[in-house]
Amino acid sequence: MRGTSSVIIAIFLFSGSAFAQAPKYSNEFLNIGVGARGLAMSKAQVASVNDVTSAYWNPAGLTGIQDNLQVSAQHAEYFAGIAKYDYVGVATRIDETSAIGITMVRFGVDDIPNTTQLIDQNGQVNYDRITTFSAADYGFLVSYAKEIGEKGLSVGGNAKVIYRQVGDMARAWGFGVDVGAQYQFGKWQVGAVGRDITSTFNSWRYSLDSTTIAVFEATQNEIPTNGLEVTLPKVVLGVARKFVIKDKVGIMPEFNVDITTDGKRNVLIPGDPFSFDPNLGLELSYQSIFYIRGGVGNVQRIKAEIGDYNEYTFQPNIGVGVTIKDILSIDYALTDIGDQSVALYSNVFSLKLALNRKT
Repeated sequence: MRGTSSVIIAIFLFSGSAFAQAPKYSNEFLNIGVGARGLAMSKAQVASVNDVTSAYWNPAGLTGIQDNLQVSAQHAEYFAGIAKYDYVGVATRIDETSAIGITMVRFGVDDIPNTTQLIDQNGQVNYDRITTFSAADYGFLVSYAKEIGEKGLSVGGNAKVIYRQVGDMARAWGFGVDVGAQYQFGKWQVGAVGRDITSTFNSWRYSLDSTTIAVFEATQNEIPTNGLEVTLPKVVLGVARKFVIKDKVGIMPEFNVDITTDGKRNVLIPGDPFSFDPNLGLELSYQSIFYIRGGVGNVQRIKAEIGDYNEYTFQPNIGVGVTIKDILSIDYALTDIGDQSVALYSNVFSLKLALNRKT
């Protein structure tokens, strides 16, 4: 019974709602973030990001790439190593005013025991009938950005493909679009991103054999049915400014606010349908080689033992980075996937490689 429950939990954990509605946390794996720089700064990135990770944070930032080609990768583990999160990104300039990028992210739990077939047709327990499967979410982004009009203004967009799978039992395909813009004037930078701007739709299909269905019925669990899952749009606004001290030390704070449209959430400013979730990040640099970063975000209200919601919690993040000869960047972040009471802090490393043609 315990093994059967694990399978059922895995299916619903990764599939979410299978009906034509908009759950608050649909495709939530795409909100974890990529790159240790952004995670250390509490995801405050949409205004200042200007490298290969822009394809994720704000596609308009791809125009800030000065190299012929940039490659970035990251691996992280959460929930004591049970869940694994991977990211790979590639970006290149097309010409003086435009750039493209390709991004892949995966969040998954592997080697989950499937014990629905543990008992054979004679009612005997047979451990040889135990198999394993993976529950994983994949996101593929194809990005394009271009400088337009007034100098300092860039726009960009993502065509997004989602693939979610729970072994051979369930899978879904989804499609969506992101749009973004950045504008730099002097030392000020502003950015805006509309994620899932047309809403992203996941079409779920389930393939349960008769034996598994019988187990679900015997354990009084609902049998999932094919359906459509919708992710509603989210808007992220940001502003950043860089201060330079004696041409060696740089200080850049960035402030972002996430505006969700799927109803009241437990954030700093909840509302229906709009909720506002602010994030603040800070980056200190020395000669554009060494970096120290920090941030505060994920502000939530908690309920007191007696009375109403009257206390707040927040999530701090820290990190460091080093750039070697403008070619290799190694970044580290000590961060949390979400609520500290649910997931422990994780060590996240990311690499970025810049390649240029010889003159």
